[in-house]
Amino acid sequence: VQLQASGGGLVQPGGSLRLSCAASTSFFSIHIMGWYRQAPGEQRELVARISSRGGAMYADSVKGRFTISRDNAKNMVYLHLDSLKPEDTAVYYCNDVTELRSWGQGTQVTVSS
Repeated sequence: VQLQASGGGLVQPGGSLRLSCAASTSFFSIHIMGWYRQAPGEQRELVARISSRGGAMYADSVKGRFTISRDNAKNMVYLHLDSLKPEDTAVYYCNDVTELRSWGQGTQVTVSS
Protein backbone atom coordinates (compact mmCIF):
# COMPACT_ATOMS: atom_id res chain seq x y z
CA VAL A 1 0.00 0.00 0.00
CA GLN A 2 1.54 3.28 -1.03
CA LEU A 3 -0.71 5.77 0.79
CA GLN A 4 -2.63 4.82 3.91
CA ALA A 5 -4.80 7.46 5.57
CA SER A 6 -6.26 7.02 9.04
CA GLY A 7 -7.72 8.94 11.96
CA GLY A 8 -11.15 9.87 10.68
CA GLY A 9 -14.36 9.52 12.62
CA LEU A 10 -17.59 11.11 13.77
CA VAL A 11 -17.20 14.46 15.50
CA GLN A 12 -19.54 17.22 16.58
CA PRO A 13 -19.40 20.67 14.98
CA GLY A 14 -16.57 22.65 16.53
CA GLY A 15 -14.61 19.51 17.30
CA SER A 16 -11.14 18.40 16.22
CA LEU A 17 -9.49 15.45 14.57
CA ARG A 18 -5.97 14.49 13.57
CA LEU A 19 -5.51 12.55 10.37
CA SER A 20 -2.36 10.58 9.58
CA CYS A 21 -0.98 9.31 6.31
CA ALA A 22 1.70 6.66 5.99
CA ALA A 23 3.42 6.89 2.62
CA SER A 24 5.62 4.31 1.01
CA THR A 25 6.10 6.32 -2.18
CA SER A 26 9.49 7.02 -3.72
CA PHE A 27 11.02 10.49 -3.33
CA PHE A 28 8.66 11.25 -0.43
CA SER A 29 11.09 13.55 1.33
CA ILE A 30 11.53 15.85 -1.68
CA HIS A 31 8.00 15.88 -3.05
CA ILE A 32 5.09 18.12 -2.19
CA MET A 33 2.46 16.13 -0.29
CA GLY A 34 -1.18 17.00 0.06
CA TRP A 35 -4.48 16.20 1.66
CA TYR A 36 -7.55 15.98 -0.55
CA ARG A 37 -11.18 15.41 0.26
CA GLN A 38 -14.26 14.27 -1.60
CA ALA A 39 -17.76 14.89 -0.35
CA PRO A 40 -20.72 12.87 -1.68
CA GLY A 41 -21.64 14.04 -5.16
CA GLU A 42 -18.68 16.41 -5.31
CA GLN A 43 -15.33 16.37 -7.06
CA ARG A 44 -12.18 15.61 -5.12
CA GLU A 45 -10.45 18.80 -4.00
CA LEU A 46 -7.02 19.63 -2.63
CA VAL A 47 -7.42 21.22 0.80
CA ALA A 48 -3.83 21.45 2.02
CA ARG A 49 -0.35 20.93 0.66
CA ILE A 50 3.10 20.97 2.19
CA SER A 51 6.50 21.30 0.58
CA SER A 52 9.52 19.18 1.44
CA ARG A 53 10.73 21.96 3.75
CA GLY A 54 7.39 22.46 5.45
CA GLY A 55 5.88 25.37 3.57
CA ALA A 56 2.11 24.98 3.66
CA MET A 57 -0.79 26.22 1.56
CA TYR A 58 -4.50 25.82 2.19
CA ALA A 59 -7.79 26.06 0.38
CA ASP A 60 -9.75 29.13 1.45
CA SER A 61 -12.46 26.92 2.92
CA VAL A 62 -10.10 25.45 5.54
CA LYS A 63 -7.58 28.24 6.06
CA GLY A 64 -7.13 29.01 9.74
CA ARG A 65 -8.81 25.76 10.82
CA PHE A 66 -6.65 22.98 9.32
CA THR A 67 -2.91 22.48 9.78
CA ILE A 68 -0.80 20.19 7.63
CA SER A 69 2.56 18.84 8.78
CA ARG A 70 5.01 16.13 7.81
CA ASP A 71 7.75 13.95 9.26
CA ASN A 72 10.17 13.06 6.48
CA ALA A 73 12.10 10.64 8.68
CA LYS A 74 8.95 8.57 9.16
CA ASN A 75 7.37 9.15 5.73
CA MET A 76 4.27 10.55 7.44
CA VAL A 77 1.94 13.42 6.65
CA TYR A 78 -0.59 14.77 9.12
CA LEU A 79 -3.66 16.98 8.96
CA HIS A 80 -5.00 18.57 12.12
CA LEU A 81 -8.60 19.63 11.73
CA ASP A 82 -10.01 22.21 14.14
CA SER A 83 -13.34 24.03 14.38
CA LEU A 84 -14.94 21.41 12.20
CA LYS A 85 -18.12 22.22 10.30
CA PRO A 86 -20.74 19.92 8.79
CA GLU A 87 -19.50 20.94 5.34
CA ASP A 88 -16.12 19.37 6.18
CA THR A 89 -17.80 15.97 5.99
CA ALA A 90 -15.98 13.96 3.33
CA VAL A 91 -13.56 11.14 2.67
CA TYR A 92 -10.04 12.48 3.15
CA TYR A 93 -7.10 11.21 1.13
CA CYS A 94 -3.41 11.99 1.06
CA ASN A 95 -1.33 11.94 -2.10
CA ASP A 96 1.88 13.08 -3.69
CA VAL A 97 1.04 16.45 -5.28
CA THR A 98 4.28 16.47 -7.27
CA GLU A 99 3.60 13.07 -8.82
CA LEU A 100 0.07 11.85 -8.26
CA ARG A 101 -0.15 8.21 -7.18
CA SER A 102 -2.97 5.69 -7.06
CA TRP A 103 -5.55 6.76 -4.53
CA GLY A 104 -5.70 4.87 -1.28
CA GLN A 105 -8.94 4.11 0.56
CA GLY A 106 -9.04 7.39 2.41
CA THR A 107 -10.53 8.01 5.83
CA GLN A 108 -14.09 9.16 6.49
CA VAL A 109 -14.67 12.37 8.45
CA THR A 110 -18.25 13.04 9.48
CA VAL A 111 -19.17 16.25 11.27
CA SER A 112 -22.63 16.06 12.77
CA SER A 113 -24.46 16.75 16.00
